[in-house]
Amino acid sequence: MDYVRRPVAFGLVFHDGKLACVRVDRGEGSYYDLPGGAVDGDETEEQALVREFVEETGMTVRPFARIAEAAQYFLKSTGEPLNNTGGFWIAEQVSLDPSAKVEADHELVWLHPHTALNELRHDAHAWAVATWLRR
Repeated sequence: MDYVRRPVAFGLVFHDGKLACVRVDRGEGSYYDLPGGAVDGDETEEQALVREFVEETGMTVRPFARIAEAAQYFLKSTGEPLNNTGGFWIAEQVSLDPSAKVEADHELVWLHPHTALNELRHDAHAWAVATWLRR
C-alpha cells in the first residue's frame, strides 16, 4: 500500500491541568484526537495549527513551542492511506468562539493528560503528550 505523505501540525493546549482534545463522531463510533490537521498550500505549521483549531473547536490559539515531530501511517475513514508527518506544538488559548467552529462532527473536550494517553486515537498524538509530560 502506498501511503501519501501529508504535512500536518497538531497542538497541545492546557487549561486547569487538562488538555484540549477533540471528540470526533462520524457515526461509526467516536474517537479522540489532538486538535490540528493538514498543512494546506503554502501555510506554515503554525498557520495551519491556528486555522485547524478554529475549524475544529472555535478556539483561537497562539503556537509558541514545537516540542516534537512524528510520522504515522494510518487509513482515513474513507480508506485513503496517509503518512501524517509533522510537528506537535504547545500553544496558548487566546479566545474561544464556539460559533466559529465549522466541523460539526468535532467537539472540544478537556481531558487529563494521563487520560488522553489512553484515549487518543493516534499513537503519535499519545507520544507527543508523553513527551510533554516527561519535560
